[in-house]
Amino acid sequence: MKFLMVCIAGAADQPIELLDGKTPLEVAKVPNMHYFAKLGRCGTVKLASERLEPSADSSFVNLLGYNADKQYTGRGPLEAADMGLVLEENEIPFRMNFITESGGKLADPRGGGISSKEAKALINFLNKKISSGFVRFFAGHEHRHIAVIKDSHGYDALSAKTFCPDNIVGERIDDNLPKGPGEELLKKLMYDAKLLLQDHEINQVRVDLQENPANMIWLWGQGRKPQLERFSDRFGMSGAVVSSVEYARGAARHAGLAVVDVPELTGHYETDLERKAKTAIEALKDKDFVCIYLDENDEASRLGDLKGKVTALEATDYFLLSWIREYMEENKDTRVLITPGIVTPCKTKRSLREIVPFSVSGAGIMPDEVTRFTELAAKSSEFKMASGKELVEAFFNQ
Repeated sequence: MKFLMVCIAGAADQPIELLDGKTPLEVAKVPNMHYFAKLGRCGTVKLASERLEPSADSSFVNLLGYNADKQYTGRGPLEAADMGLVLEENEIPFRMNFITESGGKLADPRGGGISSKEAKALINFLNKKISSGFVRFFAGHEHRHIAVIKDSHGYDALSAKTFCPDNIVGERIDDNLPKGPGEELLKKLMYDAKLLLQDHEINQVRVDLQENPANMIWLWGQGRKPQLERFSDRFGMSGAVVSSVEYARGAARHAGLAVVDVPELTGHYETDLERKAKTAIEALKDKDFVCIYLDENDEASRLGDLKGKVTALEATDYFLLSWIREYMEENKDTRVLITPGIVTPCKTKRSLREIVPFSVSGAGIMPDEVTRFTELAAKSSEFKMASGKELVEAFFNQ
């Protein structure tokens, strides 16, 4: 049997006045999502952790069947793993955002939508100016990068509480700086970088074009290397993840899952979603389990882009799930699991610790009365899972 999981991160939402009290899932044209719901069983699952601040990455660790409260250590180690960074015991990876500081406040957690090309130039600039034996910067994509900081005491000396910049937009930077072991070093790095970045020609041009400059760095999400049992040992099957999301790819690598690159990503829904679907279907020839992980809905929610979220839902349904539907109709010995993974409302722009809907359909799954893939319809079902581990074990029929 083949198992295909589709995580549409952040697709779940809350009722919105502009939608007459409905959610984006309820108003979007998503016939394929409803097809899978009607074909199989729907229910709810608790994927957000109890101890951790709700986030898409920790929920994904739970969705893979692990316990994020005990095994998730931070976004930095996940994204460092995707970069293939080999770190010493006393080197700690931090997620590093380029942000826009304005009037002492965090104005934009994405540095004005800086391009990867611009960001790479700024990373090279920082490495020339302030990198040393104890700090190095590694270029990722757009505003998302990694800073590796070394201390003889490792994480114990760098375990200050840090804050996700998405959650403090509009707040004073001084009120949200790292607090705890290593805070003075981290603050100094952030402000030293600010003095350099604000005068860089890239940011001067951005200001001239009335674009938000990437005039400061933000360090957060640091942690030790997570200790995850290999997925194949845990569930007795081979697996892979298809995604362009760094933390999802990094979590897969830590779990011993193959990471399958999608060829020639273009940045357009139509082609990229189709390519991800086709790549996942191709991977199922060699793997027992494949997960497609998407974050367009989570990103739209964090920007408060309601129209963009509905568009992303409809594009995912039309350009990706239509291929999955066709594959399952032709390959009866297949099961498909669909879930948003995390609730990220457009109104609050931050993830919530709430249950999320899921549907599971295909070989050996008897349908229930639920015929639509929505938050409300799923809550009407008695099929309720207490954890990601319980959900995936039911999915694999263990």
